[in-house]
Amino acid sequence: MGTKPLTYEGCNFLRQRLILATLSGKALKIKNIRSKDDNPGLKDFEASVIRLLDKITNGSNIVVNETGTSLLYHPGLLIGGNIEHECNLQRSIGYFLEVLMCLAPFTKKPLHATLTGVTNDQVDPSVDMIKLSTLPVLKRFLGTDDGLELKIVKRGSAPEGGGEVLFQCPCRQKLRPLHFTQPGKVKRIRGVAWVTRMAPATANRVVDAARSVLNTCLPDIYIYTDHMKGPQSGKSPGFGLTLVAETTEGGFYAAEMASNPKGSDKGPTVPEDLGKQAAVYLLEEIFKGGCVDSVSQGLTTLLMVLGQQDVSKVQTGQLTQYTIQYLRHIRDFFQVLFKVEVDPVKEEDEDLKKGGEKLLLTCVGVGYSNLSKKVS
Repeated sequence: MGTKPLTYEGCNFLRQRLILATLSGKALKIKNIRSKDDNPGLKDFEASVIRLLDKITNGSNIVVNETGTSLLYHPGLLIGGNIEHECNLQRSIGYFLEVLMCLAPFTKKPLHATLTGVTNDQVDPSVDMIKLSTLPVLKRFLGTDDGLELKIVKRGSAPEGGGEVLFQCPCRQKLRPLHFTQPGKVKRIRGVAWVTRMAPATANRVVDAARSVLNTCLPDIYIYTDHMKGPQSGKSPGFGLTLVAETTEGGFYAAEMASNPKGSDKGPTVPEDLGKQAAVYLLEEIFKGGCVDSVSQGLTTLLMVLGQQDVSKVQTGQLTQYTIQYLRHIRDFFQVLFKVEVDPVKEEDEDLKKGGEKLLLTCVGVGYSNLSKKVS
């Protein structure tokens, strides 16, 4: 506690800073959190993230001033185990899952987390998207999916939620380095069209609209319809579509759309429009290309840094602003710099060059070791 904390200003990228402070063991101070706003300080959903961190760690010291505009965080040890957390309804469960997925491999006990709240909204990656796209990335670093599970027990649409999700993740002593530079070609598309507290036929309309766009691209398409009933369908009406394209090399590109929440100023959403737009978003994600999609870039770069003292490489499409800031924060907390270069196209592949410009990210892992996990 005697070390000088890393200091930042403002509320942006709060989760990144808390995650990296927890993993590095470095104290963190954040000042001027919305200090000039009419409603200054931490929002309720940010306080909910801090409470979640407190549940999976032991010995963390978190001090927030009276106005909530200043936060001092001295991280404790990652414990894991069985936890239950009621996620704030301003953000979806996916927002909180992204935090847990970064920390779960390094806990003392395997993580069994039950999260309640909103499973699908228009702001954050849904539980479906994380399950279809990000979980396979985590599996690459763990080396196996034994004990890795993400299950939707109840589905809850925005704004009132009512969903419940079970996330289980094994802990590891060390992570595998990643070498993933050939994305391969898209071989199939899968998806889930979900409906809560609405007619089941809505999901079929969404699927038909999405297929009208995607059927011209490839034949292997299957979109599952998920219509939960009664208490399992949450508290608010809604519907949406999550799509994922799988490549021949095990890469995944995901995209999704959710209907406007009940009481929205935007009015009701037309199922056909939603289905077509989600399909277009998926094609845009495929165009960007790379071995990991936009939503998985941040987790990929973090786990590359935390791997063994070996070289890790991954090909991506254009980096998101969130990922760019992650790389800056990684430099602050772990003193690791990535080599980012445009991935050249081989002459024999010139005629096959499709999509946007690709980047090659390279780093050397810090040899991060889970001290709580015995070497097997």
